[in-house]
Amino acid sequence: MRDFLLGYGYFAMYYALAITFIYFLIFALSIRHISPLQRGIRYNRIRKLSGSEHLPPVSLLVPAYNEEVTIKENVRSLLALNYPEYEVIVVNDGSKDDTARIMIEEFRLREIRPFAAQHTKTEKVRGYYHNPDYPNLYFIDKENGGKADSLNAGINLSRYSLISTIDADSLLEKDALTRIARVYMENPEETVAVGGNVRILNSCTVEDGRVKNIRFPKQWWPALQSVEYIKAFLGGRIGWSAVNGLIIVSGAFGVFQKDKVIAVGGYRGGYPGEDMNIVIKLHRYCLENKIPYHVAFCPDAICWTQAPDTYRILSSQRMRWGRGNLKNMIEEGIHMVFRPRYKVFGLLTLPYNILFETLNPYFRLSGLLAMIGYWLLNMADWRTVAVFMLVNFFSCFILSLGALFIEEKAFSRYPKLSDLHKMMLYSVLMFFGYRQIGVLWRFLGHIDFFRNNNSWGTMVRTNFNK
Repeated sequence: MRDFLLGYGYFAMYYALAITFIYFLIFALSIRHISPLQRGIRYNRIRKLSGSEHLPPVSLLVPAYNEEVTIKENVRSLLALNYPEYEVIVVNDGSKDDTARIMIEEFRLREIRPFAAQHTKTEKVRGYYHNPDYPNLYFIDKENGGKADSLNAGINLSRYSLISTIDADSLLEKDALTRIARVYMENPEETVAVGGNVRILNSCTVEDGRVKNIRFPKQWWPALQSVEYIKAFLGGRIGWSAVNGLIIVSGAFGVFQKDKVIAVGGYRGGYPGEDMNIVIKLHRYCLENKIPYHVAFCPDAICWTQAPDTYRILSSQRMRWGRGNLKNMIEEGIHMVFRPRYKVFGLLTLPYNILFETLNPYFRLSGLLAMIGYWLLNMADWRTVAVFMLVNFFSCFILSLGALFIEEKAFSRYPKLSDLHKMMLYSVLMFFGYRQIGVLWRFLGHIDFFRNNNSWGTMVRTNFNK
């Protein structure tokens, strides 16, 4: 037992060193790309682009299930975007509340019989609705089939070669679509997908579908998620995009080449994680067919979304994410790991995701058991353990501060100095309980996967100004 625990101790040390090295490598790539990003997101260029006829038309797909509280503000926000040519397709996925009634009454929609392609099979569509007074708004009412099924129904009706996925509990900044299109237009032949940046909306003021007063969340859970999102998006996704290793485009806001999405069979239903699944399939399709491609990230295209504000809702969301991640790795990712034909994605992105994301709960929990074993066998040198924990804490804290540096230098969405102080405080607090319980949520999500629990879980919507 002593030999086993000693060997595990060395393994844990090398595991921690490896994940820290990769974290800093990706963060260094993110820092390296700040200056080019700043040059590319200057306001005057965006203002000129907003009315340009050269911007590609986009179909915005909005899957909605039980979204009666937020759907009006969401749609009005989308209809007010500074973009020359686009359509908004709201897909009601068999909601049990008044989502459909509110949409039809608020926008005075009437049933129509449009041509809808059959690129992918979906649950039965009960009706298509439109109002000429809102020429770029369409509404699909269908039987429940899940988020992926709703997106596929939207693809079947869409007219344009670019599609964008938007969550119904989210609001886009007015120039967000223009900014994300700018990234696409830099290399339209190879850019198969572009992800937007997701920010936490809680405690912000919303008027007429627009975020008017940006404030750092007042509540505990949204505040922790806010600094977590900043670290993940600015400290991570910028770097992964730079090496074409991005594994996910957030379902809250992303743009895709429609023909490529159709070529890989559309969105896969039946389990959470459809946003990761579609990106993995795009990587695989392009690499296997030797198609030059890039999955990009646009950090200045901002989507504001409601974050869970209670333990129950947040735990349900994170267990769902853990379940989706594990299923994607088993069914899609494992076939590409360490195979040179899949380049960076197969040699770095997937191994990193499997070892340091998917399997992380098992290493963390086994490490805790090993610590108990050290204590019972009088093997623990507590000074060494304390030094190891402090080094781990400060290395992660430095990465969080680095993400805040990128936020302040390039974007500065939070105008108050007090908000910056709060972000720094919560960047410390998240290491004392929040990250640890996140490991537990992911582990419980894996248990749900092995129990074939594919339910979406608990999610309660509130008014945007709550």
